[in-house]
Amino acid sequence: MTAPARTDRGSEELIRAEEPVLAHNYHPLPVVVARAEGAWVEDVEGRRYLDMLAGYSALNFGHRHPALVEAAHRQLDRLTLTSRAFHNDRLAGFAERLAALTGTDMVLPMNTGAEAVESGIKVARKWAYDVKGVPADRATIVVAADNFHGRTTTIVSFSTDETARSGFGPFTPGFRIVPYNDLAAMEAAVDETTAAVLIEPIQGEAGGLIPDDGYLAGVRELTRRKGCLFVADEIQSGLGRTGHTLAVEHESVVPDVVLLGKALGGGIVPVSAVVGSREVLGVLHPGEHGSTFGGNPLAAAVGTAVVELLETGEFQRRAAELGTVLREGLAALVGRGVVGFRARGLWAGVDVDPSLGGGREISERLMREGILVKDTHGSTIRLAPPLTVTAEELAGALGTLEKVLTT
Repeated sequence: MTAPARTDRGSEELIRAEEPVLAHNYHPLPVVVARAEGAWVEDVEGRRYLDMLAGYSALNFGHRHPALVEAAHRQLDRLTLTSRAFHNDRLAGFAERLAALTGTDMVLPMNTGAEAVESGIKVARKWAYDVKGVPADRATIVVAADNFHGRTTTIVSFSTDETARSGFGPFTPGFRIVPYNDLAAMEAAVDETTAAVLIEPIQGEAGGLIPDDGYLAGVRELTRRKGCLFVADEIQSGLGRTGHTLAVEHESVVPDVVLLGKALGGGIVPVSAVVGSREVLGVLHPGEHGSTFGGNPLAAAVGTAVVELLETGEFQRRAAELGTVLREGLAALVGRGVVGFRARGLWAGVDVDPSLGGGREISERLMREGILVKDTHGSTIRLAPPLTVTAEELAGALGTLEKVLTT
């Protein structure tokens, strides 16, 4: 690792310094990271930790992957931003390669995951009015309970998490919420006003919930039969995390629209995109949607380097192969502090015996043992290491989890 920026303040002092000046919208673990490389981070005192969260999948390729850092440095010396008022020499190549990787026709570049979701909602509604013929301002979108698609006002309008919603109304209308993994309920909610069904192939924030086999294929069949779009939010699940480029590939499903983000920026810059068919994304015309930074040259350069890594298939194979190590290791812990888990590729939601502590408490114990994870609801923790993690590092993390739960 390279040397961190110099500071005369330790972790405790830096954490105290944040209290009066940072809005309290996060409750981070008490570790102050100063530098990182690969699957490892180091705090200001020089303690090392194995990162088993990977920035909620934003760091699929690890911290400071050399190919991504090189692409960023090279572009920083040339051009960083033009706005979309002009063309730039990096955007076309990025869009072409991302479309080819995902098997789609067109790309709408944005910045954050929430922007991708908002853009997907707008595209679906525009398609409903211009193509399907839904009367003006009547379009509806069907979503799943316990979803997590972001935190903008429109997105929390269809959240069922009261912590995300409370105090932020009035909310945006036009959404119908049905239980996840329930095709019958979804079919009952879809009618002639439905523009799209918007779901996560795996619900990450809800604890890594994986639907039954056939659910995604059923959503695809239903949306085709009912004449609406299937929009898949692959912001966390996509780009190699589950052992395929996209999680929907586990059922050989091709949505009309896919939302991408997080790993698309390589952990360097925020990059997101809406990708889909020409028939759908082609409904947008100049002036109807945009972003000053969306598709900027720096983002396009880093995004292209990310696509190049995925084009080899190496990271998808690693996630699939190491996913076996993860599942087998977690299975061995069932009854030894773990009461259940769900895993696909290098992504798992692990339910810990509540008598041993809540998710936050377990995360803090793991932190003190040199392993960084993040809790979600109740006594569930999430494991999502970089796809660069080794089998030995993964086994070591599972051994530490066993130690924390059994001693």
